[in-house]
Amino acid sequence: MNQTQVFTENELIKQLKLRQNNAFTWLYDHYASALFTVIKRNIQNDDQASDLLQEVFIKIYNNIDRYDHEKGRLFTWMMNLTRNLCIDYLRSQTNKNQEKNQNIENSVNTIDSAYSAVTEINAIGLKKIIERLPEQQSEILDFVYFQGYTQQETSDKLNIPLGTVKTKLRMAIITLRGVFKSGL
Repeated sequence: MNQTQVFTENELIKQLKLRQNNAFTWLYDHYASALFTVIKRNIQNDDQASDLLQEVFIKIYNNIDRYDHEKGRLFTWMMNLTRNLCIDYLRSQTNKNQEKNQNIENSVNTIDSAYSAVTEINAIGLKKIIERLPEQQSEILDFVYFQGYTQQETSDKLNIPLGTVKTKLRMAIITLRGVFKSGL
């Protein structure tokens, strides 16, 4: 692959919908780290997390025609796919059976010390932009999009009404959308 190739989001989406391999390679190279970080926050086993990352990219490949740019950015759509696959996996019977049979050594080490990755989120400056949001908005955004909590779980964890979580999250997304449209 040509390492200097750069896609705008619209060009990338067009190439992905045309099933161009170089576009999928570029997508993987630039977003796998961020998506894997989200998976690792939810799935502690490295092998299972790697399998889920592969499933995420298969799902992106199979469902790219369903992506609607009017509903949100490509990165947000991919994060939601990733988060939903993690939730589905955690609720699955396969996961429940594997948790019962895990080796004690897998439970001794924490994931944070065993894995550190520089995510594309930080590389594109999203973390700094999120830090500029009001504290409650950035906290809710972190719980829902980066830690994989549902809106209800976020409501319970922060001890605030579900409607407030939804409103603050929507306000944060609208603000971020405006920042990205204005070119950061």
